[in-house]
Amino acid sequence: MAGRSIPDFLLDYSSGKSISLLGFGTAEYPFGASSETMRETFLHAIRLGYRHFDTAALYQSEQYLRGAIDEALRLGLIRGRDELFITSKLWCSDAHYDCVLPALQKTLNNLNLEYIDLYLIHLPVSLKPGEKELPVKKETSFL
Repeated sequence: MAGRSIPDFLLDYSSGKSISLLGFGTAEYPFGASSETMRETFLHAIRLGYRHFDTAALYQSEQYLRGAIDEALRLGLIRGRDELFITSKLWCSDAHYDCVLPALQKTLNNLNLEYIDLYLIHLPVSLKPGEKELPVKKETSFL
């Protein structure tokens, strides 16, 4: 694809799907960056050739990635969703039986996607429902 600047290092699966071994993380830094800055950053990553994006509910950047994907489709930088590999993560306070599916649905809504390619547990601990920020108090938050 013209204009791509990063090399393709792909891992192919038997299903025919590939994942780029070079992923672009979407955690917001510096904290407090504007929504336009975030969206433009992700759009620029797509222009450079990134096709694997790593996001998480905790990062609060899913909607900005959504905007970049929508714009990339509009501009013809990508032809469709299937050109991307999207990873997201379940936050620890949602790592409860009744919370996982609603958390996943919220992520899908934030990204305006029908599916994500990989859904991970952000940290292998469970926090009380509602705890959304770090740092957490060890004495009161962990189950």
